[in-house]
Amino acid sequence: MSNANFKLNAICMAMLLTSNGVYAQQGETSAEASDLEVINVTGIRSALSKSASIKQDSSGVVDAISAEDIGKLPDTNLAESLQRISGVSIDRANNEGNKVTVRGFGPDFNLVTLNGRQMPNSSALQEAGVSRSFNFREIASESVSGVSVFKTGKSHVASGGIGATIDISTAKPFDYDGFKAFASVKGVHDSSVDTGSSITPEVSGMISQTFADGKFGILLSASHAERDSGRDRVGTSNGWVRNRADPDGVDASAINTNNNPTGAYWVPWTPEIERFDTERERQNAQLVLQFAPNDRIEATLDYTMSRFEETSFTNKQAFWFDNPTGTTDENGTLVNISNVNDELNFWAWELYEKKENDSVGFNLKWQATDALRLAFDIHDSTSHSNPDGQTAETLANLKNPPGSVALIGADFSGEIPSITVDDSGLTGGAYNPDNIVSDLYQLRGYEMENNIKQYQFNGQWDNLEDGALVAINFGAMYTDYQIDTYLSERFSFVDIPLDNLGLTFTPLGDFADQFSGANELFSFIPNYEASRFVDIVEDEGLFLAPDITTNGVNEETTALYVSFDFSTEFNEFPIDLNVGVRYEDTDVSAYSVQPGILALNYRHAEELRPLFDDTATAQELSGGYNRVLPNFDFSMELTGEIKTRFSYSRTLARAGISAMFPSTNIDARPDGPFNASQGNPNLLPITSDNFDFSLEWYHTDGSYASVGYFKKFVENFIGAGVEQREINDVNGNPLRDPSVNPRAGCPDSSDTPNPACLSQASDPIVIFDVSTPDNLQNREVDGWELNAQYMFSDTGFGAVANYTLVDSDESFDPYDFDQTIALTGLSDSGNLVGFYENEALQVRVAYNWRDDFLLALGTEPTFTEAYGQWDLSINYEINDTFTVYIDGLNLTDETVRRHGRFAEQLISAEQYGPRYSFGISGKW
Repeated sequence: MSNANFKLNAICMAMLLTSNGVYAQQGETSAEASDLEVINVTGIRSALSKSASIKQDSSGVVDAISAEDIGKLPDTNLAESLQRISGVSIDRANNEGNKVTVRGFGPDFNLVTLNGRQMPNSSALQEAGVSRSFNFREIASESVSGVSVFKTGKSHVASGGIGATIDISTAKPFDYDGFKAFASVKGVHDSSVDTGSSITPEVSGMISQTFADGKFGILLSASHAERDSGRDRVGTSNGWVRNRADPDGVDASAINTNNNPTGAYWVPWTPEIERFDTERERQNAQLVLQFAPNDRIEATLDYTMSRFEETSFTNKQAFWFDNPTGTTDENGTLVNISNVNDELNFWAWELYEKKENDSVGFNLKWQATDALRLAFDIHDSTSHSNPDGQTAETLANLKNPPGSVALIGADFSGEIPSITVDDSGLTGGAYNPDNIVSDLYQLRGYEMENNIKQYQFNGQWDNLEDGALVAINFGAMYTDYQIDTYLSERFSFVDIPLDNLGLTFTPLGDFADQFSGANELFSFIPNYEASRFVDIVEDEGLFLAPDITTNGVNEETTALYVSFDFSTEFNEFPIDLNVGVRYEDTDVSAYSVQPGILALNYRHAEELRPLFDDTATAQELSGGYNRVLPNFDFSMELTGEIKTRFSYSRTLARAGISAMFPSTNIDARPDGPFNASQGNPNLLPITSDNFDFSLEWYHTDGSYASVGYFKKFVENFIGAGVEQREINDVNGNPLRDPSVNPRAGCPDSSDTPNPACLSQASDPIVIFDVSTPDNLQNREVDGWELNAQYMFSDTGFGAVANYTLVDSDESFDPYDFDQTIALTGLSDSGNLVGFYENEALQVRVAYNWRDDFLLALGTEPTFTEAYGQWDLSINYEINDTFTVYIDGLNLTDETVRRHGRFAEQLISAEQYGPRYSFGISGKW
């Protein structure tokens, strides 16, 4: 959606929309700030009224959301709730909020904590990478009492977020007076489901009780959720490659050489259609025990767990452009592509992810004197993906006999490609099972374990005498962060019988019908199971031993902090100040264990595969750094209704885990490209000096308006430094290319390497493009946050609108082929959220919009196009105990489209469909 369309929607909805319970929460200045006060209210209007007063009293920039009541966060997903906050936007996976971007900084630049504790994360899917950021899909919103977003740095807040530190708060028994209980039963209908259940259950509940005159408390919460979903995808695999095709077969006459002086052109590897059917289960539980023998001591022991299991079954119809010819557009994109004498490919995938998260923590608070408060907190938390070593990815491919399809082609000038297949030379056509043979299989297991041990000591001294000094806060923290990954891969081209595979084909029907041109795709999509294909491979005795690589990183960080709170007046204007500094020292060590490379094997016309030694060897590298992180928060009341703020802080984000693995990985093809990568554990953290200014006007009855400006000076951005060099084998000799002058019998796809197809001393030495992460550049990011909240007197209606503009001093230049650094996630965003409520009925309508942004920058970039979504929530209170409700997400069936360097370079066009939930909840 364009900016103009968004503004038009804003005007049309301004009189209808209201808040989601988002409020700015006062920035804590005490050592107890990890226990931020999140006010639970009943009713949206009450939440909005409190949001205005809390925002007015705060120092620093801290926004938050809270449950309207226990078990009633404003959205069904934490990420979906967070996107309602100005400056916060999300990316979606499978039609669900997944990753959070704050002020233009993506998930790797934000730190997520649970009750003030840094939480681990793991993933069983290799393409998901190793992220430090906790994934919001793994925790049910019903178990959360509030979420706080620290947009500016605080000395007492754990470092790791340049965009923000996001703290998730859960309930404790002492939060309630005596007995409290909640239960909810929900049915979820996902309109995208083809093969799963049309309605899946979600059940949650909590019970809390205090005993012995409030000295002892116990709380137990639990939830179980199932979801079946589907997804239609049209796209390409492995992106678009610059200058891949033979230039003699490319008509580049349309290229605008003023923009593209070298006449570069881009070709995709494949056009494809893909159907996903996904099954997911999630369980959450928390047990909290609290003990307060007197009014000076409070002890809390808690255990938090989550279990997450997801399986996706995928079939894909595609073909591979081996020798493409065609015509470019003015940008250089080969939009009209054809390939003669080729074949179709029929893929099947199975993706499996199982995650077990467990956290045990203990917290002790002691009011040592009337002026001195002390607190100690310890937790040991682990996230373990595919802990039993289950295979995370299984894939298989079938194809027509090579060269049997006379012509394949695709026109990429539209929203999705128009496909051409001339299979007239095949009796019965390309989809006749008699004209289909086996091609390849691959198994990939990716077990990962992330453990965090953290110890925190905090103190606060309150000045009980007169004076500007209000309090001194101090503390220390030690964090031991350990992550270990285990990658197992099997890959081989095979020739097996397909009689028992169960291959069928399905007409597309309404596949991807929200995209123009959906009727010009392939005629059919295949149906078969990748696991069945692998079973046949094993029955035929063609199952290869796996290649195994182990990687790990350990970070140990010691931090000390102190801060001072002041409250005074200047020319009769009330002023609040918080001045603090945090010192951190971090030691990093990383290791990789992998077999050494004996030679390159010319095994296939499209593959030069490393041949590994049977003995694994270890590589170890280390690094370290220390940083001083100051902060300064100032606020002044100009009048009873107008307030201004200024904040300065220095924050940091640590290097990505995968970037620090020492292992060397090779991806080579005959005639190139010859790519390799190696990690760097000596990377410095990315640091940012942050400046915030805001002016706020507070009216009566919870209505206010504010405008804020922020500026970030960011240093040490990490990019891919590419070095052209040789890579040695286990004997110290450079690897050589056996495909340049192939010997008789090569390539040879047999499981036992043919010695004639291996690197020999007479072959030319390969010069690899070795990519190594490095701290390369600095950036400046600035933006505006605009907020307005208005209550329409006592009518029950209200409106909230916010808009965020973000910009950088250097944007991505599509014609700069040497650019290795760009800020991912940078985009404008906006929200309109509205409600009507009376004593029994609550109706909330929400629209969220995000402009296009750079999703990833590898060899070639990936952009996500602008996206807007309408959501609806209706609650009706039957009585003081029971409430019935219905929610609708993505009501207008919006789609997601991603592209490469230019809009016509389609990467992925995905269609999900709306999702609805309905249920009943009770509270006692």
